[in-house]
Amino acid sequence: MDVETPSPRDAEAPWYQALDRKQWNTLIASNLGWLFDGFENYALILTVAPALYQLLPQTEQAQLPFYIGAVLAINLLGWAVGGLLGGILADYVGRKRMMMYAIIGYSIATGLSAFAFSWWSFAALRFVVGVTVGSEWATGSSMMAELWPDRARGRGAGLMQCGLGFGFFLASLVWLFIAPLGTDAWRYMYVLGVLPALVTLWIRRAIPESELWKAAMARRAEAKARASDGDILTNEEEQLTRFTLVDLFTDRVARRLTMLALLMSLATTVGFWSISTWVPQFVGSLATAEGRQAARWASFAGMAYTAGSITGYIAFGFLADAFGRKPVTFFYFTIALVMTPVLFFATKDLGWLLVLAFFNAIFSNGQYTWMPVWLPELFPTRMRGTALAVIFNLPRFLAFAGPLLAGTLIVTFGGFEWAAMALSSVYLVGMVVTPFLPETLGKRLPL
Repeated sequence: MDVETPSPRDAEAPWYQALDRKQWNTLIASNLGWLFDGFENYALILTVAPALYQLLPQTEQAQLPFYIGAVLAINLLGWAVGGLLGGILADYVGRKRMMMYAIIGYSIATGLSAFAFSWWSFAALRFVVGVTVGSEWATGSSMMAELWPDRARGRGAGLMQCGLGFGFFLASLVWLFIAPLGTDAWRYMYVLGVLPALVTLWIRRAIPESELWKAAMARRAEAKARASDGDILTNEEEQLTRFTLVDLFTDRVARRLTMLALLMSLATTVGFWSISTWVPQFVGSLATAEGRQAARWASFAGMAYTAGSITGYIAFGFLADAFGRKPVTFFYFTIALVMTPVLFFATKDLGWLLVLAFFNAIFSNGQYTWMPVWLPELFPTRMRGTALAVIFNLPRFLAFAGPLLAGTLIVTFGGFEWAAMALSSVYLVGMVVTPFLPETLGKRLPL
């Protein structure tokens, strides 16, 4: 990769002045796609308890935490499957087209979730939602990296990633008003999930396809044509003819980077799905013990946690462009590990818990930004979507057991605190592996 050498005038100008309308539109589309993903997933986190309370037979309601963990795990498994498929397809059918398919898919699947009639039908529909939601992230991240200028790429990734937090916040805010509507309130929440499909009409008109992807596809077509004619191919041409998933694990450099990044992704993913997703339930349980309304305080906790997430997502991108990808990622892993016992053990006061949830989320959720910032800079265009999809989603095949394990530990320990402590040790993996990835600050994307 070549080091970016901007002109003195460009280097002195604010980063945002170098962006044109298409680049801003790309950010808006990617941010909205991730916002909708966040809304769909946090809507599940907020509504899974009342939904299963209604759908489960009374004899099974004592095991509610186990069933909650099972549904979250199944949703996460669907996300893993869809994410892998979506990222690979984005390398073949295009970034823009794949984003549109994903948004339409999860809008329809979420709407259908409102009509679940049993816990297993609910779980099956949430699996489908997970498949379609998982298809969007690698596409948006690749598109942002390929269309934004090098020196603003980290900032752009952070601004894109914060859409997830805004989706979480929006879901918490909407649930605050919908929750009092009765036992079917969770169904109304999912009906609203149909609306994102309308945004694809704007995306089709306003967003360009990545020129880097078009060039890579042209080179791929040329290499395959030469191979069909019996010509001797260069090593680069042979790579272009391979299926991207095979290429990712046969190319020595790409394989090493993939294995390291997979371990880091596993730490981030397990930490989120095993710990962060239980914060509203944790705060709600303490509210119940004080005779307060659990759903209301769970919403407050969700909003505080999400505000911290948004802060962390954006801050990571700006810090990574200022200090580098490696030190900022290591710092986020470290503070996430430290903040977990602080959140769950420092106080039972509901007001202070909201403050601690905010600061915990900056690092435990905000650390997700290392992936859209760092990963696109490690892999060439021909396999970028596939690489991001594998690294972002493959850990979910293991992490999907996290919510299930967390639910089991909560039942075993009789509370959330020690379950969170046991699972937060996964951040140590991220801290150990991060130093082995190469620093990419100030470098161009690999072609």
